[in-house]
Amino acid sequence: MMSMEERVREVYASLHAIPEIGFTEHRTAAFLAEAARAAGYAVETGVGGTGVVATLDSGRPGPVVGLRADMDALPFVIDGEAVCRHACGHDAHSAMVLTAAEILAKSPPERGRLKVLFQPAEELLTGALSVIESGAADDLDMLFGIHLRPIQEARIGQATPALCHGASHVVDAVIKGVPSHGARPHLGVNAIDAAAAVVAAVNAIRLDPAQAWSVKTTRLQAGGAAANNIPDRAEMVFDLRAQTNALMEELHGKLATAVRHAAAASGAEAEVTVRGGVPAADYAPELVDLAREAIRAVLGDDGVLGPIVTPGGEDFHFYAVKRPGLRAAYVGLGCDLAPGLHHPEMAFKIEALPKGVAILVDLVGRAFARA
Repeated sequence: MMSMEERVREVYASLHAIPEIGFTEHRTAAFLAEAARAAGYAVETGVGGTGVVATLDSGRPGPVVGLRADMDALPFVIDGEAVCRHACGHDAHSAMVLTAAEILAKSPPERGRLKVLFQPAEELLTGALSVIESGAADDLDMLFGIHLRPIQEARIGQATPALCHGASHVVDAVIKGVPSHGARPHLGVNAIDAAAAVVAAVNAIRLDPAQAWSVKTTRLQAGGAAANNIPDRAEMVFDLRAQTNALMEELHGKLATAVRHAAAASGAEAEVTVRGGVPAADYAPELVDLAREAIRAVLGDDGVLGPIVTPGGEDFHFYAVKRPGLRAAYVGLGCDLAPGLHHPEMAFKIEALPKGVAILVDLVGRAFARA
């Protein structure tokens, strides 16, 4: 009979061999759905596009505890060839969650339901919203996830019960000036001049320095082919980061004010539009405590890390934001990952995966016992 260590390695190898980008994870979803059915789960496919939801129902009223794993890979161009690779560990996340689900099916909950979400398109930052809009998360009381961490944050044999991503948003602005001939600039309003003033104003934004945040101009496009035309339009893009959702809201207000006022000072108008983004982590303290206990049970006291704060974004946090009352926690697993997430040559120590499986199994057991 295959051991847990052998099983998670086998699943990982299978998923690693079939990387697929967001909303095209058809082979990945089919593999996970088939394995979940074989383990005794009721399985729904096509959730939120290409997602899979597997449910283990005790038949008795009780809590609904969820495990979530992302499935999609990343696109790269390497040596002129378009390729797809699992460079963020989503194959590992799905392998750990599936293996944990298979173990948990052998000792199902005495009450309530265990619900496993294999989510598409995390890298597009829209997969979680698609799953939520499908209604698959409506009945969840608790939700847990796990993510591999770079070697700089956690070594193998270590894990954090609170992986604290920041909020990450993208904002577009259109600066509208007045066209004119280059010989008569006084008759126009140069959108490039206005955009330059906007860049300076955005760089002058100030928020509490004790909290992590940033706002950067990441795109500015204006002007046409003619060198003697005063351009009347500039398009700008801003990248916003904040460690809390409240701070992000404040940053949005200051950005909109800076853009509009700086443009107006040059005689131009500005339209500001929020393109999208992801919220910051907002965890239930009691679930973080459960995750800490599970990590300690598996890795010992020396393996328990404090919260890891990262400016990176993650759409896992939409579940708690869009479903008020849903409590969540997210484990960060050390695995000596290098040279970094989203690097095409990303690699990690595979012996970390059984540790992640054991943490998830222990954590789900504690969640049902304490509910």
